[in-house]
Amino acid sequence: MSKKPTDTELEILNVLWQHGPSTVRQVHDVLSAERDLGYTTVLKMLQVMFEKGFVVRDTSSRSHIYTPTHSEKAMKGNLVADLVDRAFAGSPTRLVLAALSERPASAEEIDAIRALLDQMEDT
Repeated sequence: MSKKPTDTELEILNVLWQHGPSTVRQVHDVLSAERDLGYTTVLKMLQVMFEKGFVVRDTSSRSHIYTPTHSEKAMKGNLVADLVDRAFAGSPTRLVLAALSERPASAEEIDAIRALLDQMEDT
């Protein structure tokens, strides 16, 4: 997974991860509820994403159905690893400290972080 998705491509991938395999119309309906985005723009983006290998397309029906080629966990893990390497000199600690100082975590998020740290200590 050497190529990184653009912001708009990542928005589309998030729709596909949340809603499952979808047509252009379905992706457009979700995205256009948040912002003004044309149907043809979504179609073109999905075609580009197909060419880049971010999605596969099922052409067996009249409306093509698009599915991500990578799981959400794999893609986001790759993006985070790249960010840690490029912006934080390979230090996950620097990333976490920067993230928490930029946007403080809620009580629920802090509990989840503690649980993850406890789990990591147990292994």
